[in-house]
Amino acid sequence: MKAFLRFTTAALVSAVIASPALAVDKAEVTRVDDATVIIAWDDKDKVDVYLVDSPDALLSKAALVASDKGNGSITVNLPSATRKFFRIQDHGDKSVTTVAERLLPLQQGSNFRDLGGYQGAGGKTVRWGRIYRSGAMPMLSEQDYKLLGSLNIKSIIELRSTDERQVAPTMLDDRTGALFLSNDYSLAPLMKNFMTKEGSFYAGMEKLLEPQLRLVFNRLLTADGSTLYNCSAGQDRTGMTSALILTVLGVDRQTILTDYHLSTPSRRLQWEMPNLKPEDYPGNLIVQYYAANAKNPEARMAEPLYTKAGQSHLVEFFEYLDTEYGGVEPYLQNELGIGPKEIAKLRSTYLI
Repeated sequence: MKAFLRFTTAALVSAVIASPALAVDKAEVTRVDDATVIIAWDDKDKVDVYLVDSPDALLSKAALVASDKGNGSITVNLPSATRKFFRIQDHGDKSVTTVAERLLPLQQGSNFRDLGGYQGAGGKTVRWGRIYRSGAMPMLSEQDYKLLGSLNIKSIIELRSTDERQVAPTMLDDRTGALFLSNDYSLAPLMKNFMTKEGSFYAGMEKLLEPQLRLVFNRLLTADGSTLYNCSAGQDRTGMTSALILTVLGVDRQTILTDYHLSTPSRRLQWEMPNLKPEDYPGNLIVQYYAANAKNPEARMAEPLYTKAGQSHLVEFFEYLDTEYGGVEPYLQNELGIGPKEIAKLRSTYLI
């Protein structure tokens, strides 16, 4: 909630306290099971909760699921095969807050998330349903394809290497008609980067992935439907990309870090790579990597994105960009051509 101004006279304090509270705060949707979600919010006023197909849907055309509700939560029937949004109207100032599941409930997907809902520049909010991030998608179920087919995804940017795409191809573009964009590169330099790294875990990735990052920002600038980008786990290359996007949109670093670390509980490793025989793919590093991990029980769990000393990899990457380029925005402008004009367009498109 926005903090009340403190006044020196008791009369003014009483007047402020008696006035209606401002907009709904900290609204979130959490899935309970395949058929049920919980919507929770903080607000001193009562609210009405509506279910809509689109985050921009008019309340006059929305289904009312709860009326005159006080601060707290409600349970709503919502099948996991359907992508819906909730709009919460505050009784005090009549403002409307949109919220949805951040992690999409895919049957055989991993770490597929919506970047919407975060507060960005000028007190505006990142639009829901426009920017999606994910891990690899080689094993999606028919229900998953149906759900993802409803998202109006127009562009899929592949952050994975040629080695990864060879053995775990993405078929979502074929099923939806989305434009598929990728740039070939070998996994070997990236693996070497990770294995021999001293200092920032992601240092150098901003150059290695420059073609892919250009693709992401160029597609976002077209403002054509929704955009999806992914790597294998949806945490490192995808996490780095998401951090750059959210920074451009004016989201604060603590929120960006929180989103980044959602990858650890959001991954489903069993759906990121099919079971493959290394002998069938001689020389393919990613197959060798997964085969080795299959023999290690600890490697079957998503590893926290921290150094051994407890420092977030993303914190180190921000520090690296600050040192090497003078910050995120100078890096984007000098290396990717994303300057003030482009940032203004991205904010006008993806903030509401």
